[in-house]
Amino acid sequence: MGQRVKDQLLQYMLSGEAEYVSGQQLAARIGCSRTAIWKAMEELKKEGFEIEAIRNKGYRLLNEHVKLYPARIQQLLSTNTFGRSVYVYDSVQSTQLLAHELAKEGAKEGTVVLAEEQTGGKGRMARPWHSAKGSGIWMSLLLRPTLPPQFTPQFTLLAAVAVTEAVQQVTGVSAEIKWPNDLLIDGKKTTGILTELQAEADRVDYIVMGIGINVHRTSFPPELSQIATCLEEHACEPVDRTKLVCKILEKLETYNALYMEVGFEPIRRLWEARSYTIGKEVTLKTSTTTRTGIAIGLDENGTLLARDKDGELFSIYTADIHTR
Repeated sequence: MGQRVKDQLLQYMLSGEAEYVSGQQLAARIGCSRTAIWKAMEELKKEGFEIEAIRNKGYRLLNEHVKLYPARIQQLLSTNTFGRSVYVYDSVQSTQLLAHELAKEGAKEGTVVLAEEQTGGKGRMARPWHSAKGSGIWMSLLLRPTLPPQFTPQFTLLAAVAVTEAVQQVTGVSAEIKWPNDLLIDGKKTTGILTELQAEADRVDYIVMGIGINVHRTSFPPELSQIATCLEEHACEPVDRTKLVCKILEKLETYNALYMEVGFEPIRRLWEARSYTIGKEVTLKTSTTTRTGIAIGLDENGTLLARDKDGELFSIYTADIHTR
């Protein structure tokens, strides 16, 4: 009862139907007692919402974009599937881990897990991901594509295109994509994408797509202070995380449908148009070899292609690369 009241209360106050609304009106609309309304208001205040209460006028929500909240996400979403089932947590070890658990329990495609804070966030190659409380978007999306496993790396590239477009439309900030999964602004990292899957030899069971975005200004650890940035360092106005989450899900749903309908080619072209890597000298390092060349684009499978000083073409799959 308490969570239902809180969700409906917030959804109504966000709708803008009335600037002020009385406790009696809210109780009648939601179908609960005025005491339940008061308790829900107090819980929302503890969660960071600033609510003004004026005698004979009622309640008014002052800062609707402070926290991520399921009711507001649902209200702003324009998707058919993505984000229609959403879980938001205050603090978790990793949204990826929770999304994997939900997937194994049979959660539907488009299920989203969000957290205000991750205590054990990770990026590619199990590197830690700084996920300070309230400072960013820490999100995992569940996909269930009917594809063989060899096609799943293309979903990382698809996600990079979708997030780049969403960031630009919501914040006005232009980011570039560093192959395969980082978004950079002025050469500094603001976003990382981690795609994990559960699969059999001939089919994908599910994909968990993790997206981490530094949004608000925060104190980065010393090892990140020179290489990381956040959206608000470059945006002209404060960034509403909920609007950005919804736009990302909208773009992901659109490009996922496009990919499933016509294949990777239109995604490949969009990725190349937003690439930070193409045209730059890249060094590929593996456990056994080092190669340097100029990145020239993606092949039809999403593999990065580079040409060395002798004119020989070579492919880069999943190894780390260094760009100059």
